[in-house]
Amino acid sequence: MDPAPKSWGRNYIGSGRLRGKVTLVTGGDSGIGRAVAIAFAKEGADVAIAYLEETEDAARTREAIEREGRRCEAVRCDIAEEGACQDLVGRTLRTLGHLDILVDNAAEQHPCQSIAEISAEQLQCTFATNIFAMFFLVKVALPHLQHGARVINTTFVTAYRGSPHLLDYSASKGAIVSFTRPLSLSLAKKGILVNGVAPGPIWTPLIPSTFLEEKVERFGADVPLGRPRQPDEVAPCFVFLASDAASYMSGQIFHPNGGEVING
Repeated sequence: MDPAPKSWGRNYIGSGRLRGKVTLVTGGDSGIGRAVAIAFAKEGADVAIAYLEETEDAARTREAIEREGRRCEAVRCDIAEEGACQDLVGRTLRTLGHLDILVDNAAEQHPCQSIAEISAEQLQCTFATNIFAMFFLVKVALPHLQHGARVINTTFVTAYRGSPHLLDYSASKGAIVSFTRPLSLSLAKKGILVNGVAPGPIWTPLIPSTFLEEKVERFGADVPLGRPRQPDEVAPCFVFLASDAASYMSGQIFHPNGGEVING
């Protein structure tokens, strides 16, 4: 990508807010997931990342984490399959010892001009990756999450304002909001905090890989701040929600979206 997304500034100095924690980040090979994984490492966490196919990108994320002196387990898997989610959590526990923070971030999107173009296969794939996987991962991770653990789900601004060309994606992101809120109530007695982050236009590899060139060129220009955000501008929301500073926050959605005022 030109320019390359900013995963995290080299001049950023962590303050140990996640020292001793272990986190699992899906979609950690690039974009928001990579920025979150590196930010967590800078704050003292060991990190497992899940990725689908981009082995070289995952290796770069792993190298960045290890440069911070933290351990990293990079797992290639398809989280749309429940068995893969079981294996993913198992490898995280075997390699890193325990699990404190689950970041459900991986997603896919397929722009279409009309609902008539959305096949049953596409609809199933979008929901399997974007929301079914969250159910699978929370279910398998839950027995290993202790009091004070965190679940952070990545939704998107389209969950609130919609997108005519991303009908199934927007619907799946809306489902994530509706998943996050009751899950927070369900896990409250266990002391596990569940929140979400709903970014606006973020400059990630998902953009040039799914949109036409003319849309990519003006991507993010329609928000009040007039530009797309970089992944390292979103990652601090995840750091806060994972840290002790958010110990009295659950069932909430953060909106790093370039100034759009939306309900929710």
